[in-house]
Amino acid sequence: MTARLADIAVQAGVSEATVSRVLNGKPGVATTTRESVLAALDLLGYERPVRLQKRSEGLVGLITPELENPIFPAFAQVICQALTRQGYTPVLATQTPGGSTEDELTGMLVERGVAGIIFISGLHADTSADMERYERLRGGGVPFVLINGFSPKVRAPFVSPDDRAAMRLAVTHLVSLGHRRIGLALGPERFVPVQRKIEGFLRAMEEELGMVTADARRLIEHSLYTLEGGQAAALALLARDCTAVVCASDMMALGAIRAARQHGLSVPEHCSVIGYDDSPLIAFTDPPLTTIRQPVFAMGQAAVRALLEEVGGTPAPHSEFVFMPELVVRGSTATAPVIQQA
Repeated sequence: MTARLADIAVQAGVSEATVSRVLNGKPGVATTTRESVLAALDLLGYERPVRLQKRSEGLVGLITPELENPIFPAFAQVICQALTRQGYTPVLATQTPGGSTEDELTGMLVERGVAGIIFISGLHADTSADMERYERLRGGGVPFVLINGFSPKVRAPFVSPDDRAAMRLAVTHLVSLGHRRIGLALGPERFVPVQRKIEGFLRAMEEELGMVTADARRLIEHSLYTLEGGQAAALALLARDCTAVVCASDMMALGAIRAARQHGLSVPEHCSVIGYDDSPLIAFTDPPLTTIRQPVFAMGQAAVRALLEEVGGTPAPHSEFVFMPELVVRGSTATAPVIQQA
């Protein structure tokens, strides 16, 4: 027990005597100090005494389109931890090919009496989808928050990265390295984040290179948000003499690197590649991937705060909270090939 007290005390930055008082429910400990000790207990994997265990405030659903792309587990981890700290029990529901749809997962969560739902990259991001489903959900008294994708037809808080700014960061970086033929690989155009990335890309190409919209559009290739999708899009862009490819996800960027190597090109010596998300482990690829970091922690925290305000009866503004992404420069971008600079 002494070693355990010592471990907790070190983690919480307090004395062993203070840890003992908290664990035994004794008075005379400041609220912040008590919370620090309990947090240390959780971090070290010790089970809280029954009297100190949080009572569940209820279930909160989290719906993701998939878990193969590492950005979605990253969001899920941040959101689930934030909900747990607030006393809620997160319920993760994931769509699978040929499995449950978003509507079916939503119905399942509603049947289980969830206090609210957070949607990540759901149908709200698809401009061809019927947004009435969300109005029906609101009509049923279920609060919800939507991440990545905005629709003026839906009265709810939205949380998004600034996709236009992300493309400006990517293009400006590549232009500074001497690239002039910069391609953009992304998903189907019906999705809001895709449309915003295109807008940002076209504007940046005009501002940085003086390239007219019609010419810049020829350097855009739509595909799937997968490694194979990135490979197919990059092959098409390399055939148009692009020396750099900006991808709408890190998975697509790994596919673009494969495409370059398939062409006998070395990354970044002959072709630079930029990803999007800064997914876990992406810094350890070969080469380490230059990418646009999506502020997952801040976005996940904001989504939870907005949802719990709704649950608590003080609705968050029915507007969009936009977060600034960050360019993370690693080893997959370099000076443009000399032949292209002439």
